[in-house]
Amino acid sequence: MLLVPVATAFEGALLRERLAGRDDVKVVVTGVGPVNAAHAVTVAIAQSSPRAVVVCGVGGSYPGSGLNVGEVVCAGEECYGDLGAASPSGFLDMKALGFPVVPGAAPIYNDLPMQVFPVERRVKFVTVSTCSGIDSVARAIAARTGGAVESMEGAAIAHVAHLMNVPVGEVRGISNLATNRDVRSWRLREAAGAAQEALLAWIDRR
Repeated sequence: MLLVPVATAFEGALLRERLAGRDDVKVVVTGVGPVNAAHAVTVAIAQSSPRAVVVCGVGGSYPGSGLNVGEVVCAGEECYGDLGAASPSGFLDMKALGFPVVPGAAPIYNDLPMQVFPVERRVKFVTVSTCSGIDSVARAIAARTGGAVESMEGAAIAHVAHLMNVPVGEVRGISNLATNRDVRSWRLREAAGAAQEALLAWIDRR
């Protein structure tokens, strides 16, 4: 069974419609933010023992990423963009602080590898608790992380998947540019639809 977490109902509406009656795919609406996402996915994995988890949704693209509104990409890796500490010398990530989020022989810090890639183009995704609504902030996060796409759930879901030894992937449609906040330019439903269509095509090929 494939588990597909979506943050909001509209990000999974097409999936639920087109996959109705199938028992090999489960769409779960997690709620927005890392805690909601982590909780919902932990419960779903414990109950369903999926073979893989693939996040589907929308995201904002950072300046300089080369990604335009409407494009669909998947995560080559996920990153906790603001998990760490501020200091006079700059941001200190979890590796600098000495605290892995997933301990072990190959500890994982802020950057979480992905194993499932439903679309061809892969970029680094960044998860934050406060979305970038100021151009200078978006550019600073992109420069510090090397990320291209921003959202609020992906790293938390990847984190849980690693802890529970389930392969994980993530697909997002670009709904807006992560720059000075202007909701008039956002294309949330179009981006959500594009991401779901891409994931459905991948599911059909499997």
